[in-house]
Order: sequence, then structure tokens, then C-alpha cells
Amino acid sequence: MDLIKNMNKWANAHTYLVLDLVRIMLGVVLFVKGMEFMTNHLEMEEMGRPFQGIPGGMIILHYIVPAHFVGGILIVVGLLTRWAAIAQLPIIFGAVLTNFLGTMDVNNLILSIVVLVLCLFFIVYGSGKHSVDYYLKMQQ
Repeated sequence: MDLIKNMNKWANAHTYLVLDLVRIMLGVVLFVKGMEFMTNHLEMEEMGRPFQGIPGGMIILHYIVPAHFVGGILIVVGLLTRWAAIAQLPIIFGAVLTNFLGTMDVNNLILSIVVLVLCLFFIVYGSGKHSVDYYLKMQQ
């Protein structure tokens, strides 16, 4: 618990509006990607093809859309940002893997790697000063 408190103190002392805008853009990208998966069933079926032999493959596909929706919204407002980013990690690792196991799409690979790096950054950095987490912490 002390580690998280120290990380929050460091993040709040070194917060910048640009990082908050990057956090908001990451959340919007995740939310839009969740909408895209929900509306494009053929792409979702194509993505799931490499995972057909894996037990629980259908559970993986049903986890992606709600995790992107809820995680995207939480990251945009800055509420439980670390937990929302941690929930995105299996999906994003799967997106990177899908590019190597299935059809290679360079644009999706680059987007997946950028989102992976940003999620890892916000797991360490937290939500920043311009967030609901910071507001709720100051109300205590």
C-alpha cells in the first residue's frame, strides 16, 4: 500500500496536462475500438480464429468488448485508471499475438504496441491530477 501511495505522490507532483490528455485519448481509443468490435462481427470472428483451439476461446471474445467499453470510460474520467489498464493488458497482449499468429496487419500491430506501452505507463503513473481519483482523494 505504501508503494501505491508513494507512486501517487510522485505522479501528482509531476503531473502535466499533456499526460492527462494522452490518458483521455487512450480511453477514447479503447472505447471506440470496443464499439468497432461490437459492430463488426466478421472482424471479431477473424480475430478469434487463431484462438479456436484454446479452451475458453469464446470467453476471451466476450471479455474484449465490455472490457474496452468500461475500461475506456474509466480511463477517460480517471477513475480506477490502474485497474482499468490492468484489465486491458490480456486483450492487448492478445492483439499483438493475433498479428503474429493470424494475418499480419501492420497498422493494428502498431496501434496495439502503442496502446500496450501507454497502458503499462498509466499502470505505473496512475491517473494524474486532473482525474476523478485525485478529486475523490482531495475530498477525504
